[in-house]
Amino acid sequence: MIQRRKTRQISVGWVKVGGSAPIVVQSMTSTKTHDVEATLSQIKRLAQAGCELIRVAVPHQEDVEALPDIVKNSPIPVIADIHFAPSYAFKSMEAGVHGIRINPGNIGKEEIVKEIVEEAKKKGVAIRLGVNSGSLEKDLLDKYGYPKAEALFESAVRWSEKFEKWGLYNFKVSIKGSDVLENIKANELFAEKTDIPLHIGITEAGMGLKGIVKSSVGIGILLYKGIGDTIRVSLTDDPEVEVETAYAILQSLGLRRRGIEIIACPTCGRIEVDLPKVVKEVEEKLKGLDKPLKIAIMGCVVNAIGEAKEADLGLACGKGFAWLFKDGKPIKKVSEENMAKALLEEVLSYERKREV
Repeated sequence: MIQRRKTRQISVGWVKVGGSAPIVVQSMTSTKTHDVEATLSQIKRLAQAGCELIRVAVPHQEDVEALPDIVKNSPIPVIADIHFAPSYAFKSMEAGVHGIRINPGNIGKEEIVKEIVEEAKKKGVAIRLGVNSGSLEKDLLDKYGYPKAEALFESAVRWSEKFEKWGLYNFKVSIKGSDVLENIKANELFAEKTDIPLHIGITEAGMGLKGIVKSSVGIGILLYKGIGDTIRVSLTDDPEVEVETAYAILQSLGLRRRGIEIIACPTCGRIEVDLPKVVKEVEEKLKGLDKPLKIAIMGCVVNAIGEAKEADLGLACGKGFAWLFKDGKPIKKVSEENMAKALLEEVLSYERKREV
Protein backbone atom coordinates (compact mmCIF):
# COMPACT_ATOMS: atom_id res chain seq x y z
CA MET A 1 0.00 0.00 0.00
CA ILE A 2 1.28 3.46 -0.92
CA GLN A 3 1.24 5.80 2.07
CA ARG A 4 -0.01 9.13 0.76
CA ARG A 5 1.41 12.34 2.16
CA LYS A 6 -0.93 13.92 4.71
CA THR A 7 -2.25 17.19 3.34
CA ARG A 8 -4.96 19.59 4.36
CA GLN A 9 -8.16 19.32 2.38
CA ILE A 10 -9.48 22.06 0.12
CA SER A 11 -12.64 22.43 -1.97
CA VAL A 12 -12.84 23.27 -5.66
CA GLY A 13 -16.57 23.69 -6.04
CA TRP A 14 -18.06 20.43 -4.75
CA VAL A 15 -14.87 18.41 -5.36
CA LYS A 16 -12.58 17.78 -2.40
CA VAL A 17 -8.82 17.79 -2.97
CA GLY A 18 -6.26 16.53 -0.47
CA GLY A 19 -6.78 15.01 2.94
CA SER A 20 -8.60 11.68 2.67
CA ALA A 21 -10.10 12.45 -0.76
CA PRO A 22 -9.12 10.23 -3.70
CA ILE A 23 -6.51 11.61 -6.07
CA VAL A 24 -8.47 13.85 -8.42
CA VAL A 25 -8.10 13.62 -12.21
CA GLN A 26 -8.31 16.84 -14.16
CA SER A 27 -7.73 18.10 -17.69
CA MET A 28 -8.01 21.24 -19.79
CA THR A 29 -10.25 21.98 -22.73
CA SER A 30 -8.66 22.42 -26.15
CA THR A 31 -11.57 24.44 -27.54
CA LYS A 32 -11.79 28.20 -27.75
CA THR A 33 -13.60 29.05 -24.53
CA HIS A 34 -15.81 31.66 -26.18
CA ASP A 35 -17.29 28.84 -28.28
CA VAL A 36 -19.67 27.81 -25.54
CA GLU A 37 -21.30 24.93 -27.40
CA ALA A 38 -17.99 23.30 -28.37
CA THR A 39 -16.48 23.86 -24.92
CA LEU A 40 -19.44 22.39 -23.05
CA SER A 41 -19.60 19.46 -25.44
CA GLN A 42 -15.95 18.67 -24.74
CA ILE A 43 -16.37 19.12 -20.99
CA LYS A 44 -19.28 16.67 -20.96
CA ARG A 45 -17.26 14.08 -22.91
CA LEU A 46 -14.35 14.52 -20.52
CA ALA A 47 -16.63 14.16 -17.49
CA GLN A 48 -18.02 10.96 -18.94
CA ALA A 49 -14.44 9.71 -19.37
CA GLY A 50 -13.78 10.39 -15.68
CA CYS A 51 -12.47 13.95 -15.58
CA GLU A 52 -13.35 15.56 -12.23
CA LEU A 53 -12.05 19.12 -12.60
CA ILE A 54 -11.78 21.08 -15.83
CA ARG A 55 -9.66 24.12 -16.66
CA VAL A 56 -10.55 26.51 -19.46
CA ALA A 57 -8.30 29.10 -21.07
CA VAL A 58 -9.31 32.74 -20.53
CA PRO A 59 -6.95 34.85 -22.67
CA HIS A 60 -9.61 37.24 -24.08
CA GLN A 61 -12.62 39.25 -22.95
CA GLU A 62 -14.95 37.13 -25.08
CA ASP A 63 -13.79 34.07 -23.12
CA VAL A 64 -14.71 35.79 -19.85
CA GLU A 65 -18.15 36.58 -21.24
CA ALA A 66 -18.71 32.90 -22.03
CA LEU A 67 -17.94 31.71 -18.50
CA PRO A 68 -21.39 32.13 -16.88
CA ASP A 69 -23.00 29.75 -19.42
CA ILE A 70 -20.15 27.28 -19.14
CA VAL A 71 -20.17 27.25 -15.33
CA LYS A 72 -23.96 26.92 -15.22
CA ASN A 73 -24.04 23.90 -17.55
CA SER A 74 -20.81 22.11 -16.72
CA PRO A 75 -21.19 18.76 -14.90
CA ILE A 76 -17.84 19.31 -13.15
CA PRO A 77 -16.24 22.33 -11.43
CA VAL A 78 -14.69 24.89 -13.77
CA ILE A 79 -11.28 26.50 -13.25
CA ALA A 80 -10.34 29.65 -15.17
CA ASP A 81 -6.77 29.73 -16.47
CA ILE A 82 -5.33 33.23 -15.94
CA HIS A 83 -1.90 34.47 -16.94
CA PHE A 84 -0.93 37.98 -18.03
CA ALA A 85 -4.28 39.76 -17.57
CA PRO A 86 -5.10 39.91 -13.84
CA SER A 87 -8.36 41.75 -14.58
CA TYR A 88 -9.67 38.48 -16.05
CA ALA A 89 -9.12 36.80 -12.68
CA PHE A 90 -11.58 39.19 -11.04
CA LYS A 91 -14.05 38.94 -13.93
CA SER A 92 -13.84 35.12 -13.92
CA MET A 93 -14.63 35.00 -10.22
CA GLU A 94 -17.54 37.35 -10.81
CA ALA A 95 -18.74 34.94 -13.52
CA GLY A 96 -18.96 32.17 -10.93
CA VAL A 97 -15.97 29.91 -11.63
CA HIS A 98 -15.11 27.42 -8.89
CA GLY A 99 -11.38 27.98 -9.13
CA ILE A 100 -8.71 30.05 -10.82
CA ARG A 101 -5.19 29.14 -11.83
CA ILE A 102 -2.59 31.89 -11.54
CA ASN A 103 1.18 31.96 -11.87
CA PRO A 104 2.20 34.95 -9.71
CA GLY A 105 5.42 35.25 -11.70
CA ASN A 106 3.35 36.08 -14.79
CA ILE A 107 1.29 38.72 -12.98
CA GLY A 108 4.31 40.56 -11.68
CA LYS A 109 3.08 42.96 -9.03
CA GLU A 110 2.62 41.53 -5.56
CA GLU A 111 -0.15 43.95 -4.64
CA ILE A 112 -2.26 42.72 -7.58
CA VAL A 113 -1.71 39.09 -6.57
CA LYS A 114 -2.81 40.03 -3.06
CA GLU A 115 -6.00 41.62 -4.40
CA ILE A 116 -6.78 38.45 -6.37
CA VAL A 117 -6.20 36.31 -3.27
CA GLU A 118 -8.43 38.51 -1.13
CA GLU A 119 -11.22 38.39 -3.72
CA ALA A 120 -10.94 34.60 -3.96
CA LYS A 121 -11.18 34.34 -0.18
CA LYS A 122 -14.26 36.57 -0.18
CA LYS A 123 -16.01 34.58 -2.91
CA GLY A 124 -14.95 31.10 -1.72
CA VAL A 125 -13.04 30.43 -4.94
CA ALA A 126 -10.12 28.02 -4.82
CA ILE A 127 -6.78 29.01 -6.30
CA ARG A 128 -4.22 26.85 -8.00
CA LEU A 129 -0.89 28.54 -7.32
CA GLY A 130 1.26 27.68 -10.31
CA VAL A 131 5.04 27.73 -10.48
CA ASN A 132 6.86 26.56 -13.58
CA SER A 133 10.08 27.12 -15.44
CA GLY A 134 8.55 29.81 -17.64
CA SER A 135 7.16 31.97 -14.84
CA LEU A 136 9.97 32.18 -12.29
CA GLU A 137 10.75 35.52 -10.69
CA LYS A 138 13.83 37.33 -11.96
CA ASP A 139 15.63 37.29 -8.60
CA LEU A 140 15.39 33.48 -8.47
CA LEU A 141 16.65 33.12 -12.03
CA ASP A 142 19.56 35.41 -11.14
CA LYS A 143 20.23 33.41 -7.97
CA TYR A 144 20.16 29.92 -9.50
CA GLY A 145 21.06 30.66 -13.13
CA TYR A 146 18.23 28.54 -14.58
CA PRO A 147 14.89 27.05 -13.44
CA LYS A 148 16.37 24.22 -11.37
CA ALA A 149 14.40 22.35 -8.71
CA GLU A 150 15.57 24.54 -5.85
CA ALA A 151 14.43 27.69 -7.68
CA LEU A 152 10.95 26.25 -8.36
CA PHE A 153 10.69 25.09 -4.75
CA GLU A 154 11.74 28.48 -3.36
CA SER A 155 9.19 30.30 -5.53
CA ALA A 156 6.38 27.93 -4.46
CA VAL A 157 7.21 28.35 -0.76
CA ARG A 158 7.54 32.12 -1.11
CA TRP A 159 4.07 32.55 -2.62
CA SER A 160 2.42 29.92 -0.41
CA GLU A 161 3.57 31.79 2.66
CA LYS A 162 2.19 35.02 1.23
CA PHE A 163 -1.17 33.40 0.46
CA GLU A 164 -1.43 32.14 4.03
CA LYS A 165 -0.30 35.49 5.42
CA TRP A 166 -3.16 37.06 3.45
CA GLY A 167 -5.60 34.59 5.00
CA LEU A 168 -6.19 32.16 2.12
CA TYR A 169 -5.86 28.44 2.79
CA ASN A 170 -8.17 27.09 0.09
CA PHE A 171 -5.42 26.67 -2.48
CA LYS A 172 -3.25 23.99 -4.00
CA VAL A 173 0.20 24.30 -5.53
CA SER A 174 1.53 23.00 -8.81
CA ILE A 175 5.27 22.91 -9.48
CA LYS A 176 5.86 21.86 -13.06
CA GLY A 177 8.62 21.69 -15.61
CA SER A 178 9.43 19.61 -18.66
CA ASP A 179 12.52 18.08 -17.01
CA VAL A 180 11.29 14.96 -15.22
CA LEU A 181 14.06 14.72 -12.62
CA GLU A 182 14.02 18.43 -11.71
CA ASN A 183 10.23 18.25 -11.49
CA ILE A 184 10.35 15.29 -9.10
CA LYS A 185 12.98 16.95 -6.92
CA ALA A 186 11.10 20.27 -6.68
CA ASN A 187 7.89 18.52 -5.63
CA GLU A 188 9.74 16.37 -3.09
CA LEU A 189 11.28 19.47 -1.50
CA PHE A 190 7.89 21.17 -1.29
CA ALA A 191 6.15 18.06 0.07
CA GLU A 192 8.68 17.86 2.92
CA LYS A 193 8.12 21.51 3.82
CA THR A 194 4.31 21.91 3.86
CA ASP A 195 0.93 20.18 4.12
CA ILE A 196 -0.47 22.10 1.13
CA PRO A 197 -2.16 19.87 -1.51
CA LEU A 198 -0.10 19.35 -4.65
CA HIS A 199 -1.28 19.18 -8.24
CA ILE A 200 1.32 17.20 -10.17
CA GLY A 201 2.19 16.63 -13.81
CA ILE A 202 4.94 16.99 -16.38
CA THR A 203 4.33 20.08 -18.47
CA GLU A 204 4.94 20.05 -22.23
CA ALA A 205 5.37 16.27 -22.20
CA GLY A 206 4.70 16.04 -25.94
CA MET A 207 2.54 13.71 -27.97
CA GLY A 208 2.00 10.04 -28.54
CA LEU A 209 4.00 7.29 -26.86
CA LYS A 210 6.86 9.55 -25.78
CA GLY A 211 4.53 12.02 -24.09
CA ILE A 212 2.65 9.24 -22.29
CA VAL A 213 5.87 7.58 -21.13
CA LYS A 214 7.40 10.85 -19.93
CA SER A 215 4.25 11.78 -18.00
CA SER A 216 3.82 8.28 -16.59
CA VAL A 217 7.38 8.15 -15.29
CA GLY A 218 7.30 11.60 -13.68
CA ILE A 219 3.80 11.36 -12.23
CA GLY A 220 4.19 7.70 -11.30
CA ILE A 221 7.37 8.24 -9.27
CA LEU A 222 5.80 11.08 -7.31
CA LEU A 223 2.62 9.09 -6.65
CA TYR A 224 4.68 6.10 -5.51
CA LYS A 225 6.34 8.40 -2.98
CA GLY A 226 2.89 9.43 -1.75
CA ILE A 227 3.05 12.87 -3.36
CA GLY A 228 0.12 14.22 -5.37
CA ASP A 229 -3.50 15.09 -4.60
CA THR A 230 -4.64 15.89 -8.13
CA ILE A 231 -3.03 15.10 -11.49
CA ARG A 232 -3.11 16.14 -15.11
CA VAL A 233 -1.34 14.30 -17.90
CA SER A 234 -0.34 17.16 -20.23
CA LEU A 235 -0.26 15.74 -23.75
CA THR A 236 -0.28 17.20 -27.24
CA ASP A 237 -3.41 15.18 -27.92
CA ASP A 238 -7.15 14.97 -27.32
CA PRO A 239 -7.85 15.75 -23.64
CA GLU A 240 -9.75 12.47 -23.37
CA VAL A 241 -6.42 10.67 -23.89
CA GLU A 242 -5.05 12.66 -20.94
CA VAL A 243 -7.87 11.40 -18.71
CA GLU A 244 -7.53 7.82 -19.91
CA THR A 245 -3.77 7.90 -19.27
CA ALA A 246 -4.25 9.44 -15.83
CA TYR A 247 -6.51 6.61 -14.74
CA ALA A 248 -4.12 4.03 -16.19
CA ILE A 249 -1.30 5.51 -14.06
CA LEU A 250 -3.45 5.54 -10.91
CA GLN A 251 -4.72 2.03 -11.58
CA SER A 252 -1.21 0.63 -12.13
CA LEU A 253 -0.27 1.84 -8.62
CA GLY A 254 -3.47 0.63 -6.99
CA LEU A 255 -4.54 4.18 -6.15
CA ARG A 256 -7.83 4.23 -8.08
CA ARG A 257 -9.81 1.80 -10.19
CA ARG A 258 -12.09 2.90 -12.99
CA GLY A 259 -13.23 0.93 -15.99
CA ILE A 260 -11.69 -2.18 -17.42
CA GLU A 261 -8.14 -3.20 -16.58
CA ILE A 262 -6.89 -5.79 -19.05
CA ILE A 263 -4.02 -8.07 -18.09
CA ALA A 264 -2.50 -9.62 -21.21
CA CYS A 265 0.69 -11.62 -21.38
CA PRO A 266 3.49 -10.67 -23.81
CA THR A 267 3.65 -12.52 -27.11
CA CYS A 268 5.95 -15.53 -27.26
CA GLY A 269 6.45 -18.80 -29.12
CA ARG A 270 3.93 -20.66 -26.93
CA ILE A 271 0.97 -18.61 -28.18
CA GLU A 272 -1.35 -20.50 -30.53
CA VAL A 273 -3.97 -17.76 -31.11
CA ASP A 274 -4.00 -14.24 -32.53
CA LEU A 275 -3.72 -12.66 -29.08
CA PRO A 276 -3.44 -8.98 -30.15
CA LYS A 277 -6.64 -9.37 -32.16
CA VAL A 278 -8.54 -10.83 -29.19
CA VAL A 279 -7.28 -8.15 -26.79
CA LYS A 280 -8.12 -5.36 -29.23
CA GLU A 281 -11.64 -6.68 -29.81
CA VAL A 282 -12.33 -6.94 -26.08
CA GLU A 283 -10.91 -3.46 -25.39
CA GLU A 284 -13.04 -1.86 -28.11
CA LYS A 285 -16.25 -3.61 -27.05
CA LEU A 286 -15.79 -2.70 -23.36
CA LYS A 287 -14.48 0.84 -23.77
CA GLY A 288 -17.63 2.49 -22.42
CA LEU A 289 -17.79 0.38 -19.27
CA ASP A 290 -16.73 2.54 -16.31
CA LYS A 291 -17.20 -0.02 -13.52
CA PRO A 292 -13.87 -1.31 -12.16
CA LEU A 293 -13.22 -4.78 -13.55
CA LYS A 294 -9.99 -6.75 -14.03
CA ILE A 295 -9.85 -9.03 -17.08
CA ALA A 296 -6.99 -11.34 -17.99
CA ILE A 297 -6.37 -12.55 -21.54
CA MET A 298 -3.52 -15.04 -21.45
CA GLY A 299 -1.97 -16.42 -24.60
CA CYS A 300 -1.37 -19.97 -23.45
CA VAL A 301 -2.52 -22.39 -20.77
CA VAL A 302 0.91 -22.60 -19.10
CA ASN A 303 0.34 -21.03 -15.67
CA ALA A 304 -2.31 -18.77 -17.23
CA ILE A 305 -5.04 -18.97 -14.61
CA GLY A 306 -2.47 -19.08 -11.82
CA GLU A 307 -0.68 -15.97 -13.05
CA ALA A 308 -3.97 -14.10 -13.43
CA LYS A 309 -5.86 -15.47 -10.44
CA GLU A 310 -6.49 -11.95 -9.12
CA ALA A 311 -8.55 -11.15 -12.25
CA ASP A 312 -12.34 -11.09 -12.07
CA LEU A 313 -12.65 -12.80 -15.45
CA GLY A 314 -10.33 -14.08 -18.12
CA LEU A 315 -9.30 -16.34 -20.96
CA ALA A 316 -6.52 -18.94 -20.88
CA CYS A 317 -5.93 -19.68 -24.57
CA GLY A 318 -4.78 -22.94 -26.10
CA LYS A 319 -4.54 -24.18 -29.67
CA GLY A 320 -7.94 -23.53 -31.18
CA PHE A 321 -9.69 -23.06 -27.82
CA ALA A 322 -9.63 -21.18 -24.52
CA TRP A 323 -10.72 -21.75 -20.97
CA LEU A 324 -13.02 -19.00 -19.77
CA PHE A 325 -12.40 -18.47 -16.07
CA LYS A 326 -14.00 -16.44 -13.28
CA ASP A 327 -12.48 -15.54 -9.92
CA GLY A 328 -9.52 -17.81 -10.64
CA LYS A 329 -11.56 -20.91 -11.59
CA PRO A 330 -12.27 -22.32 -15.09
CA ILE A 331 -15.98 -22.30 -15.93
CA LYS A 332 -16.24 -23.04 -19.66
CA LYS A 333 -14.21 -24.23 -22.63
CA VAL A 334 -14.82 -22.15 -25.77
CA SER A 335 -13.60 -22.31 -29.36
CA GLU A 336 -11.08 -19.79 -30.73
CA GLU A 337 -13.65 -18.09 -32.96
CA ASN A 338 -16.03 -17.61 -30.01
CA MET A 339 -13.60 -16.77 -27.21
CA ALA A 340 -13.93 -12.97 -27.40
CA LYS A 341 -17.73 -13.19 -27.69
CA ALA A 342 -17.94 -15.61 -24.75
CA LEU A 343 -15.79 -13.35 -22.59
CA LEU A 344 -17.85 -10.28 -23.46
CA GLU A 345 -21.09 -12.10 -22.63
CA GLU A 346 -19.66 -13.20 -19.29
CA VAL A 347 -18.54 -9.64 -18.51
CA LEU A 348 -22.07 -8.33 -19.03
CA SER A 349 -23.51 -11.15 -16.92
CA TYR A 350 -20.91 -10.50 -14.20
CA GLU A 351 -21.78 -6.80 -14.13
CA ARG A 352 -25.51 -7.47 -13.92
CA LYS A 353 -24.98 -9.75 -10.92
CA ARG A 354 -22.76 -7.16 -9.18
CA GLU A 355 -25.49 -4.53 -9.57
CA VAL A 356 -28.16 -6.68 -7.93
